[in-house]
Amino acid sequence: MSAFRVSKTPLKILIIAPSWVGDMVLAQSLFKTLHLQYENAQIDVLAPKWNCQLLDMMPEVHQSIVMPIGHGELRLKLRMKIAHELKKVAYDWAIILPNSFKSALIPWLANIPKRSGWRGEFRYGLLNDMRKPDPAVCAMTVQRYVALAFSKAIFVVKKSAQSSLPHPQLHPSKQSIKESMIYFGLDVKKPILALCPGAEFGQAKKWPTKYFQELARKHINEGGQVWLFGSRADRASCEDVAKPFNAAYMKNLAGETTLIQAVALLSQADQVVANDSGLMHVAAALGRPVVAIYGSTSESLTPPLSENSVTVSVEIDCRPCQKRECPYGHYRCLEELKPESVINALAQL
Repeated sequence: MSAFRVSKTPLKILIIAPSWVGDMVLAQSLFKTLHLQYENAQIDVLAPKWNCQLLDMMPEVHQSIVMPIGHGELRLKLRMKIAHELKKVAYDWAIILPNSFKSALIPWLANIPKRSGWRGEFRYGLLNDMRKPDPAVCAMTVQRYVALAFSKAIFVVKKSAQSSLPHPQLHPSKQSIKESMIYFGLDVKKPILALCPGAEFGQAKKWPTKYFQELARKHINEGGQVWLFGSRADRASCEDVAKPFNAAYMKNLAGETTLIQAVALLSQADQVVANDSGLMHVAAALGRPVVAIYGSTSESLTPPLSENSVTVSVEIDCRPCQKRECPYGHYRCLEELKPESVINALAQL
C-alpha cells in the first residue's frame, strides 16, 4: 500500500461515519489508507456519540465530532448549524460513508469542495464525486469504504490492492483495561472465552442459546471462565446463556459496560465466539482469536478483518438471504450449524 502515497500537502478531510459499530470498525481501513495516500492528512470524523468512543482508540483520527442527530431524523435547522461550524474549518474533502440522502446534507451545506460517496438515496448535487457500485471491484463493505480514498480510475487500475487492505486495529489504553477489570471484579487467572450471543440486526443472525451453552460448558469443564458481552438489547439473550452456570465461572457483562469498557475487556479474552455483529469486528480489530458465526448474512461481505479469525456457516439453498428474520421460519442456517463446527474452528486458532 505504500506505493499509494502520492501527496505531502496538508489535507483536511471530513468523514461522515456510519451508525453501526461494526461498520465504524471497518471504516478504520479507510482512515489508514488515507494516511498512506496523503501523509499529512487531518482526518476528522462526524459520528454518533457511541462510535466516538471507538474513534478515540484509532490513532489515524485527528478529531471525533459528535453527531447529535439520531438515525432517520432530518432536523434541518440543526444540520445547518452544524454545517456552519464545520465550514469554519475549511475542509478540502468530505467522504460520506452512509448511503442516505440526509448523511450528505451537512457536507453540502458546509460548502466542502469535494464530496465523495456511493450512489444511494437521491443525492445528485449533494455529492460531486458520486460512485456507482461495482460488485466486481467492491463486493465487501470495507472495499467500498477504501475505494473512496482513490479516484475512480486509480482504484480500478489497482484492484490488487484489495488483497492487502490495512486491517482495523483498536488500541485500548492500559489504564482503561486496568480500571475495567477492577470495576467488574475480573481477573485473568483462568483462560477467558468471550461469547457474544447478540446481534442488533435481528434473530436471523443469532446462533441458538443452547449451542452457546455447549461451548461455555466445555470451556468451564476444562478449567476456564466465560465472559458474555453485548448491549442492553442483548441482556436477555446473555441471561439465557448464563442460566445453567455458576456465577463464579460465568460473568454476564451485557448491558453493564460502556463501549470503551467492552473493548478493554475483550482485549483480555483468549478466544472469542461471536455472531456477525459489531462486537465480532471489535474483537477482530483487537487481534483476538475470533470465530465468527454467519446465519442469514454473508461472510463474503463483512468478514472479520484479521489473520487470527475463522468464519463458520452452513451451505443451504436459501442462504444468505440477508433478512432480519427467517422468511420460512425454520432458521436452518443457524440450527444446522452445530457446536462441533465452532469447537473445531476454535482448535484451528
